[in-house]
Amino acid sequence: MELGNLEEAILLLVLALDGKAYGISVAEAYEEHFKRSIHIPSVHTVLRRLEKKKLIQSQEGGATKERGGRRKRYYTINAEGYALLVKVREQRNKVWNIAPNLSFDNS
Repeated sequence: MELGNLEEAILLLVLALDGKAYGISVAEAYEEHFKRSIHIPSVHTVLRRLEKKKLIQSQEGGATKERGGRRKRYYTINAEGYALLVKVREQRNKVWNIAPNLSFDNS
């Protein structure tokens, strides 16, 4: 199975957020770690896509007054999603291991 760059980043964030991943928390983590903004609808689209690919699962949290009685949908990574992230990391590391160490000294 192939992952796009955004899918990979969001899947990794779902792993890192360890049970606390929902649309806004993923978007905030994305902006913090990748230093790029992302629209919440884009995050939700990718989360749904990852769930459809059976790499994550979701469950609804409790309703809160702050959210007008609406529930948050929390996402967690499953074994297949984790195995895919490990595979992607191994592939990237193989290329990094054969890449030359370059030094761009400005002097």
